[in-house]
Amino acid sequence: MSLKKIKLSFPDPFQIAISLSLVTFLLTILITRPVEVSTIDYSYQVLKYWQKGFWELLEFTMQMVLILVLGHALALSPVIDRTLTIIAKRIHSNTSAILIVGLSALIAGLLNWGLGLIFGAIFTRKIGEQAVRNNFKLNYPLLGAVAYTCMLVWHGGFSGSAPLTVAAPDHFLASEIGVISIDKTLLSPLNITATLLILSILPISMWILSKRKISYEDEPTHYLGSVNIKEETSPSKAFGGVILGTIMLSLALSDLFVQGGGLATINLNYVNFILFAVGLILHRSFKDYIQAVQEAISGATGIIIQFPIYAGIMGIMKYSGLLAMIAGFFIAHSTAESFPILTFFSAALINVFVPSGGGQWAIQGPIVIDAAKQLGVNYERVIMALSYGDQVTNMLQPFWALPLLALTKIPAKKLLTYTIPLMIVGILIFVLVLWLA
Repeated sequence: MSLKKIKLSFPDPFQIAISLSLVTFLLTILITRPVEVSTIDYSYQVLKYWQKGFWELLEFTMQMVLILVLGHALALSPVIDRTLTIIAKRIHSNTSAILIVGLSALIAGLLNWGLGLIFGAIFTRKIGEQAVRNNFKLNYPLLGAVAYTCMLVWHGGFSGSAPLTVAAPDHFLASEIGVISIDKTLLSPLNITATLLILSILPISMWILSKRKISYEDEPTHYLGSVNIKEETSPSKAFGGVILGTIMLSLALSDLFVQGGGLATINLNYVNFILFAVGLILHRSFKDYIQAVQEAISGATGIIIQFPIYAGIMGIMKYSGLLAMIAGFFIAHSTAESFPILTFFSAALINVFVPSGGGQWAIQGPIVIDAAKQLGVNYERVIMALSYGDQVTNMLQPFWALPLLALTKIPAKKLLTYTIPLMIVGILIFVLVLWLA
């Protein structure tokens, strides 16, 4: 058989989740099975761990669904949609498209990962449609990849799971480390330095990739076909959403400034409340907002159906002790100087199997905090090291790209062709910052 006739198939994200479940199941039996327990009995026990963990992330799943849906609905608002359309019409080259989308996605991702993800996806789609209409060369999969880099920085922004979790007064590690406000994590010199380096260096990498020769398989026509002009609808004259949204926004801001909560007020629920309020204001009417939410919900299908699968994987790793063994291996080979970097790499590895920032913090957090205490390492530094590791391998794990893939029609295989080089650049930046901190 000719090699040219062999087509390599790339599994879709749900197949990856099932495959990772099987790999985790087999590794757990191989590594953690007590010698006195038979393989059959322990296999059943591991399956029970999977079942036990299956529903343990329901609250967090709802938070993640809302942050994605509300962010998506916000991105669909007339103001943002019209702005993206105007910008897209003024882009006529591949390089300018890559740099504008890449920088916009990075900034939006720092504000909110759900907003950044959908913002980047819609922007990519609009520029792709303009390229088809105006017949200019565009590397469409690369455009989608740079849009996805919002997930390379989100943990260092205002929707980062671990930093926002430890900022809540009742978080599960409060008795161990107290409440750590975001001025010590997200607004720390460490994170500001890392963010500035990402915003400076990553666009250079995008520019280099944009110079790659564009083939037909890279062009948006290959994925979008012909494009119809979408008719603009007149804005709603109702203002119910503005009234309710303003009330909600006022309540949220009062928690921040009037009630004296300060930066410690900002957590996942607070961010979702803000997104809900601003979305209502920008859509103006309840009817328009509900329509936007209904459209946005389809993009959350992957989270809803796959989060229990990953929660099951997390259950296996947590209750079998496999996660503790992985983290323990890095801890055993650490010093106070190297521990943050090894935490980064262990988090990057675990994120491939459990792509949930909050879920990963729930199981790996206690382990790294205990080790940091023993080694005398600053807690805030370790929290950010785990956060950076968790986010960087999102470029390797297409789970969070599901809404982007659905909106842009780009297959996961093509997306990963470009996200992996960008991931390597991100790893180098984060390791450098953690080493010099």
